[in-house]
Amino acid sequence: MYIAILGRQPALGMAELERLYGAKATSWFSSATATISVQSPFSVERLGGTQKAGKIVAEFPNGDWHRISMQLVTHYKKQWSSNENKITLGISAYGFKVSPRDVQKTGIVLKQKLKETNTSLRLIPNADAALNTAVSHHNKLGLSSNKVELIVVKATDGRVCIAESIGAQNITSLARRDQGRPKRDAFVGMLPPKLAQIMINLAPTANPSGRVLDPFCGTGVILQEAALMGHAVYGTDLSEKMIRYSRDNLNWLQDAYHISFDWYLHEDDAMDASWQQPIDAIACESYLGQPFSAPPSPQKLAQVRKNCNYIISTFLKNISPQLTPGTPLCIGVPAWKDTQGRFTHLPLTSHPEEFGFAPVTFKNVEAKDLLYHREDQIVARELLVLIKK
Repeated sequence: MYIAILGRQPALGMAELERLYGAKATSWFSSATATISVQSPFSVERLGGTQKAGKIVAEFPNGDWHRISMQLVTHYKKQWSSNENKITLGISAYGFKVSPRDVQKTGIVLKQKLKETNTSLRLIPNADAALNTAVSHHNKLGLSSNKVELIVVKATDGRVCIAESIGAQNITSLARRDQGRPKRDAFVGMLPPKLAQIMINLAPTANPSGRVLDPFCGTGVILQEAALMGHAVYGTDLSEKMIRYSRDNLNWLQDAYHISFDWYLHEDDAMDASWQQPIDAIACESYLGQPFSAPPSPQKLAQVRKNCNYIISTFLKNISPQLTPGTPLCIGVPAWKDTQGRFTHLPLTSHPEEFGFAPVTFKNVEAKDLLYHREDQIVARELLVLIKK
């Protein structure tokens, strides 16, 4: 069994895990962590909503930090006492009311105990009770037997689990794909690669290499992430400029990552396009309307909402008869936040059945939780997860 440390919006990460591994295999452990019961290898690389993950090696019905700390020292002193290679160790505590100094002290005691057996240990200092993703990534924790991060999580009901990290998000590669690709366009929106990964995983193909369509491909962020996951990718966009940008970015991706994949692009309007087959899944960010730096007036919001709803509804009506029943779709649509933090949604979100789609129901989250946004943003991305009826 594994535990996942979820991202800034845990519900998105949980939904992603549930769609990939199934409702029976996934459950909340705490408000920001999830357990995954799978036999197959579990990888953080393809997960946009998981910051780091670990294989659970011990569980306790309850326990305070002092008791857990002593058990950690006793266990790993015995396990590493005959280790000939230098060990790099980081310790992360989640859900405990402990200071970074308390966590660090556990590592220092273990280091002293191992010194008695001539085992060398390098301890990574804790600025917080839990190491941040950047520290875990840059120290390559969890990627080899002598670079270890112990992830200790306490649930709200008092349960405790100890996991050995299997890695953290590769923030270096994510930043490279976001900021290092040759073509970007702030006007059409900057879709983060992590969000693109979540959206692709929310619409999983039956075939691991199945073809993913993005009918609003823009600069190709979803296409590049799907390609890295092993999918064939297919992109269309109304703008010839965006098709050029996607082409440049996909060529760059092949060269930069030394990979080859099946991809096809062409200019077309999603409201009346005829797409080539096969289409195994759809992941896209639709038209979000104009950006706002402050909540718009009721009249302006009504106008923008009506326009967005028309474009996206027409797209859904157009593509529905072109899809095989069972085809999954994840589409990012706009939702607008007011001064009280409440969201106004598109009318179409309440009746996708009218367009030939059934909403996916989740065990661990509710559809209303699938909103990607930041505190300072007015326009959020609401993720609609649908299945062709």
